[in-house]
Amino acid sequence: MPQKTTKGHGFGTAPVFLAAISTILGAIMFLRFGYAVGHTGAMGTVILIFIGHAITIPTALAIAEIATNLKVEGGGEYFIISRSFGARIGGAIGITLYLSQAISVAFYMIAFSQAFTPLFGWFKDVTGITPDARMVSAPFTILLLLLILKKGANLGVTALWIVVSILGISLAAFFFGHPAEDVNGFEFYRHIAEPDKFSKVFAIIFPAFTGMTAGVGLSGDLRNPRKSIPLGTLSATIIGMFVYIIIVLKLSVSASPETLVADQLIMSKIAVWGPIIPIGLAAATISSAIGSVLIAPRTLQALSVDNIWPVKKINQFLKKSKGESNEPVNATLVTAVIVMVFVLLGDVDFVAQIISMFFLITYGTLCLVSFLEHFAGSPSYRPTFRSKWALSLIGAVASFYMMFQIEPLYAFLALVVMVLIYFGLKKVREDETDLTDVFKGVLFKITRQLQMLIQRNRNGSTQDTWRPAFIALSSSTAYRIAHYDFLRWIAHYYGFGTYFHFIKGPLTEDNAQNARQLLNKIIHQGMAAEASIYADTIISPSFTTAVAQIIQAPGIFGMENNSILFEFRLSDKEELINIIDGCSFSATLGYSICVLRSSERHFGYKKSLHIWLTPGDYSNANLMILLAYILMGTPDWKGCHISIFAAFNEEDMTKEVNRLNTLIDKGRIPISRKNVQKMPFKKGMKAFEALVNGHSQDADLVITGFSVSKLAQDKGAFFKSFENIPDILFVRAGQRISIEE
Repeated sequence: MPQKTTKGHGFGTAPVFLAAISTILGAIMFLRFGYAVGHTGAMGTVILIFIGHAITIPTALAIAEIATNLKVEGGGEYFIISRSFGARIGGAIGITLYLSQAISVAFYMIAFSQAFTPLFGWFKDVTGITPDARMVSAPFTILLLLLILKKGANLGVTALWIVVSILGISLAAFFFGHPAEDVNGFEFYRHIAEPDKFSKVFAIIFPAFTGMTAGVGLSGDLRNPRKSIPLGTLSATIIGMFVYIIIVLKLSVSASPETLVADQLIMSKIAVWGPIIPIGLAAATISSAIGSVLIAPRTLQALSVDNIWPVKKINQFLKKSKGESNEPVNATLVTAVIVMVFVLLGDVDFVAQIISMFFLITYGTLCLVSFLEHFAGSPSYRPTFRSKWALSLIGAVASFYMMFQIEPLYAFLALVVMVLIYFGLKKVREDETDLTDVFKGVLFKITRQLQMLIQRNRNGSTQDTWRPAFIALSSSTAYRIAHYDFLRWIAHYYGFGTYFHFIKGPLTEDNAQNARQLLNKIIHQGMAAEASIYADTIISPSFTTAVAQIIQAPGIFGMENNSILFEFRLSDKEELINIIDGCSFSATLGYSICVLRSSERHFGYKKSLHIWLTPGDYSNANLMILLAYILMGTPDWKGCHISIFAAFNEEDMTKEVNRLNTLIDKGRIPISRKNVQKMPFKKGMKAFEALVNGHSQDADLVITGFSVSKLAQDKGAFFKSFENIPDILFVRAGQRISIEE
């Protein structure tokens, strides 16, 4: 079980909003929005903003929804994912999320150094040294990390207030500024002559949309995260979107597309006071870096509290905290090392693409959680704020789609890394479930809807749409498997089977406990046999009352049961009496009935199957042939040879065989006319029995028809005949069944 962390600082909603808005209104907005307007025009850039928010707004709504269903603790997005998806998937996503958060600190610090580029020329003139951006980013990163280690989250939140104020002033100066050059009117679609592809422009500005979850990582330090996370995240996302649109419109009327593309700090030439833009850029990037450097160690700490890492000492080291506010000291040190490595690389485009991939995985997963929870309909999922399933689906699809649009190789590598981490965690956490409960709920809802749809659109089982839906009842499950195997073959592909183990007796607690134990054994038996059979048990005073119960129960798969299978052996007279009564009950409800008389031979080699047709089998013939065809389609009966014996009076033989040949020709079943053998005989049970015994004693299975009314009259004598036949199936069709085209 995950250990509970101590309570953090007890912040309100403001830090969530500040962390998100300062990350949203960041480096890309200052440095690359002019490039976007120059290449796609004002309208194109607005469309890009809407596409980006088609991902971020559903994600923000999903976060708000899931957060209001959970008691959210430390770890932010990781906590939400792991408690919704399980520790293995949560750990896999949490590790990649942590890496993206840690690397994003480096990205913001590299972008921070770009604010000083206007001074690089002056610096070279004074010192004679050609400056490198890393000369700014590296020392400032070290200073930032030292301050966070020393002062913790209190310093970070205080700094957020300051930098957001500077950010607001810089934007106001830009909005009240004058055009940098004369522009001939306003045109929504004006762009440079040879613009970059739309997808490339989106890839470059997409990091502008990844900041809205920045405040979620403070979940462990919030007084009321179920209120603060939705309110802070959604308000920052919506405000950020409108600010973006206003900036795009301002840029498009303040400079030509060529100027917007050529000068990445064009906003400084439009603002009332130019230097405020680099200052605002520095404030935005440093605030984003502060937000990320606060969040990343807390995600790493939460991973360690959940013992995600396979080595116990690593978990102990990383979850170590300081003070009552639970400052993640060691997790911050590890994060500092990762940050410095990427800062020294200095490649802002490379770092941005890596961040985008991991953030998109997180966003897509969060939306997927919300979407699945909507469909699962679990009573335990009761968020006080509800999104719409369609929005969550759009967010999930858009996230994964844009990953591959931005850079297929990076998208593929990101997914591979996450999958490898997942399987690594699976080996050390085998006893934990992942999506089982959620997918059970989803499948339950889908199955329920399908069941109702099938029932409402069913006008009776017509002859053209009939498929076998068998139920079987037996009290001999433990030591006789012919019954179970035959049902397994029927349900292999074309039909469905429900197997009931009968327990004779009253419905008591002991019998119920025994039934549960037996059911588990039957389920495992079915898994071992790869049987597509639904198993259950039934407790009833007698076999006949059990039959009466199960034939009135609805089918579990949305289609009513239409057939029943019984099994007996010649040595057990009581079984036969019960089956006769069961046949009578089943016929009353129009069931097709199969009675299997089994033997120790257990269907022999399963290579020869004989069907015997008599004048009384006019209504049974189609079902008998169809069952033989179904058996042929199973692996156990592969290569089986079917022979049909037409046992009719001499005067009726030609007419009946012609009818049978027509049935075979139109039936689309692998039986040729050569398989039909004429067996003329004079009426009489003894004559028919002699024919079957003489020609089919070596058959692996014999199928013949029977009549329920005659069965009651002769008290089962027909079922006890054919002494030379080891395994025989007696068939009575209860519905009109067509096997013709």
